[in-house]
Amino acid sequence: MNLQSDWFDIAFIGHMCFDEVVPYQGLPSVAPGSAVLCGALAAARVGKQVVVVTRMAPKDRAILQPLLQNGIEVHPTPSAETTFMKVVHSTADVDERQIYQLANAGFFSLTDVPPLKARHVHLAGITDQEFDLDFIRGLKERGFRMSADMQSFVRQVQPVTHCIVFGDVLQKTEIVSLMDMIKLDIVEAKVLTGTDDLERAALIIEGWGCSEILITKAEGVLARANGMTYYEKFSNKSVVGRTGRGDTTFAAYLARRSDHDVTESLKFAAALVSLKMETPGPFNGTLADVLARMQTKRAA
Repeated sequence: MNLQSDWFDIAFIGHMCFDEVVPYQGLPSVAPGSAVLCGALAAARVGKQVVVVTRMAPKDRAILQPLLQNGIEVHPTPSAETTFMKVVHSTADVDERQIYQLANAGFFSLTDVPPLKARHVHLAGITDQEFDLDFIRGLKERGFRMSADMQSFVRQVQPVTHCIVFGDVLQKTEIVSLMDMIKLDIVEAKVLTGTDDLERAALIIEGWGCSEILITKAEGVLARANGMTYYEKFSNKSVVGRTGRGDTTFAAYLARRSDHDVTESLKFAAALVSLKMETPGPFNGTLADVLARMQTKRAA
């Protein structure tokens, strides 16, 4: 597809996928998913100009419809198959889940990325089968302001079972040092830093050379920026839309952070993802909905 916009606020790079979610004591369902889908829709629905760079099988082009219908431009590179993820919740705790990658669209190369004019590029991978250091270094050399979801490296696909295990990343300090912002959840933070204390983990990552860090957990989200720590609780009334929580939080923060300070951006992100978690699937609300939730929380 031809890129139509001179400038994009955010470019999301990562696999589109199909998600099969097996809930605890519920019926399985399959729907389009991925960090790219959740993130790009959240940013676009609050008014940002968004482009997606992805890899997928041409036969599955229908998976792009939610993006296209929300004014998001898409640059897909053909691959033999579209990534397929299976998420199994074996207990009532939505943060306890086993993930499998049953199909994989392959690693990105620099030739997959068109000559974008983007104010920010976010590496929104699902597993360690999307980005290598040469790709990241090449993007950095193009002069982009960049962020990465550390699940793109911590979630490691086992070659025989296709089960995803969470493992430390040998090149983590270089990856982090190349980024302007980093996104993690509490599990990924503990794997990389050895602590599940959000602030201590953020301080360790800050020491690796990234000055702005977001870490999510079930109750809320922490930001470390400008040498200060911030925290905001979520206000969701249910967790039926828990899948994509971190991806949506970070995308909402990115969208707001482009023209607001850290405190406002964190409150905005927490409000938006709280709304998202109350409904299955990606965020489907509006900017007005998010601002109303922020106002309700302030008044509480």
